[in-house]
Amino acid sequence: MQLFIGGASAGKRDAVKQRFPSAVWWRLAPGQRLHEVAHVMLPNTPLVLHGLFEWLTAAQDSDFSSDEWRAQWREDLQRLNQTAAEDNVTLVIIANELGRGLVPIARDQRRLRDLNGWFTQDAAAHAEQVWYVRHGLLQALKG
Repeated sequence: MQLFIGGASAGKRDAVKQRFPSAVWWRLAPGQRLHEVAHVMLPNTPLVLHGLFEWLTAAQDSDFSSDEWRAQWREDLQRLNQTAAEDNVTLVIIANELGRGLVPIARDQRRLRDLNGWFTQDAAAHAEQVWYVRHGLLQALKG
């Protein structure tokens, strides 16, 4: 798995398109479990997951606690990575960097920032390579 992290309009999509020109792209739908994405995997073809911010925004409106969400996506990441390995699929996740700005005053916005930070930490732990994208430039953080 590879993780690309960066701010808004930092060049994440372009970097991924350049590295994985034959990839299948999938936008995460609100309420969709991560492991459910396995149905769009094609053997030997990279799969790019994007729309993470919108997916997390919808997640924060659920009745799940932050801990329940984190436990669920950790399990789902494990399952999805296992399926990807079995099908020789490079899983690529594009995530937004939200932790470098001001801490939001509104509680729901702080929760969204926290969920995003925890998700990217968990994804980075699973990833073989992690890239930070800024101004269209890539910096390897892991791998």
